[in-house]
Amino acid sequence: MSAQCIFCKIAKGESGELLYEDHSAVAFADLNPQAPVHFLVIPKVHVESLAKLEDQNLLGHLLLVARNLAQKRVLEEGGYRVVINTGEDGGQTVPHLHIHLLGGRTLSWPPG
Repeated sequence: MSAQCIFCKIAKGESGELLYEDHSAVAFADLNPQAPVHFLVIPKVHVESLAKLEDQNLLGHLLLVARNLAQKRVLEEGGYRVVINTGEDGGQTVPHLHIHLLGGRTLSWPPG
């Protein structure tokens, strides 16, 4: 874990309230929500971005965590969006892999 990374601090339980935690992932509400439901799912280990990820099992696990949380919030009926921003041009603002899950309203396309 990176000592300076805010998401690593959250993953260690040093900051913020968790919506979910298991052996390799945590989820928490986004501080700048873009939809009525907007949370992040992150790995506990520090991975800078999707471009740096080598563990396909970890990615699958993170996506299933996002799906399960969406189901618990009854978002599957109306739908939801899963986003992974990668790099500066991709809109990634924190250099720690994170999955956005957005829902609770109709989301427009294209996103940006």
